[in-house]
Amino acid sequence: MDIPRSTAPKRRKRIIMGGALVGGLALATLALSRLPQAAPTVDKASVWTDSVRRGTMVRQVRAPGTLVPEQIQLVSAVTAGRVERIAVRPGASVEAGSVLLELSNPDVQLEALESERALAAAEAAAASLRTALRTGNLTQQGTVATVRSEHDEAQRVAAATEALGPKGMATAMEVERARDRARELSTRLAAEEQRLELMKRSLGEQLTLQERQTERLRAIAKFQRERVASMKVVAGVPGVVQDLPLELGQWVTPGEVLAQVAQPGKLKAELRVPETQAKDVTVGQKVSVDTRTGGPQGGAIPGHVMRIDPAAQGGTVTVEVALDGELPRGARPQLSVDGTIEVERLTDVLYVGRPAYGQPESAVSLFRLDADGVTARRVTAKLGRASVNTIEVVQGLNPGDRVIISDMSQWENAERVKLK
Repeated sequence: MDIPRSTAPKRRKRIIMGGALVGGLALATLALSRLPQAAPTVDKASVWTDSVRRGTMVRQVRAPGTLVPEQIQLVSAVTAGRVERIAVRPGASVEAGSVLLELSNPDVQLEALESERALAAAEAAAASLRTALRTGNLTQQGTVATVRSEHDEAQRVAAATEALGPKGMATAMEVERARDRARELSTRLAAEEQRLELMKRSLGEQLTLQERQTERLRAIAKFQRERVASMKVVAGVPGVVQDLPLELGQWVTPGEVLAQVAQPGKLKAELRVPETQAKDVTVGQKVSVDTRTGGPQGGAIPGHVMRIDPAAQGGTVTVEVALDGELPRGARPQLSVDGTIEVERLTDVLYVGRPAYGQPESAVSLFRLDADGVTARRVTAKLGRASVNTIEVVQGLNPGDRVIISDMSQWENAERVKLK
């Protein structure tokens, strides 16, 4: 007959072996989790590196802009009119007095003719008045001479009559009549002389008033002639026509800008500096303006800041730059340029090439290369003042350290990388 066997020892052995296996796996997992994470590999040719240096760092502000003429003459319409002829187009070189376009306005010409007619009438009236006054003056002078002659004759007659009276050769009535006649002519002579003096004074006053009226009409006629002449629009200065936005038959109003004439040899640069950087720009700072026109200096022109616009527009501040160097061939108004303004020179500071996303006065995470030049470890650096291509290092790096300054955002979770 069969004897039953006990299965307890075998089950205990299997439990012990299973527990040992689970424990081993747990220890292996713990050990693997404590191993350092493998560093990702980065193509060495795809990153930019730079060395931390101590010395003088030049702070610069870069801004785009355009070349504009220093002097632009706006040619405005003096009177209303219709465009009859356009003599030049934008880009044409003109001299002072060159005809740009011609206008026509019959009303202006009619007013000019009317002013000439009024002036001619006033001049004729002045001549007639002058003749009449002088004729009257001469007539009065003759009257005074006649009365004076009669007065002198009456004086002699009265004296002779008075001498004959005591001798009985003239009656008392005759003597009194002679005396009355002498007194009458004396009074008439005084009156005629006063009338002559009054006419002399009146002659000057009336001629002066008439001449003033004539001068006013002469000025009006001159103004009207100038209005007619202004319809032949000319350039006031030599230069190049920048703009002439008119067409034949177009009607223009007084004060409307008809054309712009600029002197091409005298240009300046207008840079649009971001308003966040404009606070560091001051008048007199050195500027290098790149016209990108080639040449011995690559089209770069030295200059200096001569004016800063007090107001910001569209997030930028306009900075006017006077060009100190000779303009390269191909420089012309409205040419796009890049300007680099030297803001400040920092002496004895740590600086490095400006990293991607590295902002002034901030902390940034960078990869610093080890001595082998292959491994790069993440460090935190505090940055200070910035320039176009460089930035000040305040803390976290030392002179001679080499760091990666290109964009490493795709490895933001890695603490170290390897360059191959």
